[in-house]
Amino acid sequence: MNMTIHKFPLPAGSKVSIEMPQFAHILCVQTQGGIPCVWAVVDTDQPMETRTLRIFGTGHPLDEGHNSSHYIGTFQLAEGSFVGHLFEPERR
Repeated sequence: MNMTIHKFPLPAGSKVSIEMPQFAHILCVQTQGGIPCVWAVVDTDQPMETRTLRIFGTGHPLDEGHNSSHYIGTFQLAEGSFVGHLFEPERR
C-alpha cells in the first residue's frame, strides 16, 4: 500500500467525472487558485477508476438522485457569487 493525499481539480459543469485510484476516500472540496478541487486519501498502487460527482448551486433545483448521494462539501467561486455544493451519488 502506498497511501498519500492527492488533489483532483474539478472540471466545469454540474455533473463531473474525475479519475482517481479505486477506493480513494474524498476528504474535502475547496478552491485553489479559483479552481474547485477535491483532496482524497489514495492508494497509488490501486488501478484508476472514474468517479462521477454532482455540483448543485445554491438556489438551483436538486434532482431526485441527490437523496441517495453523499455530501462532500461546499465551495465558493468568483468571490462568493457562485456557491457550489458537491455530492457523490451512491456507488454500486
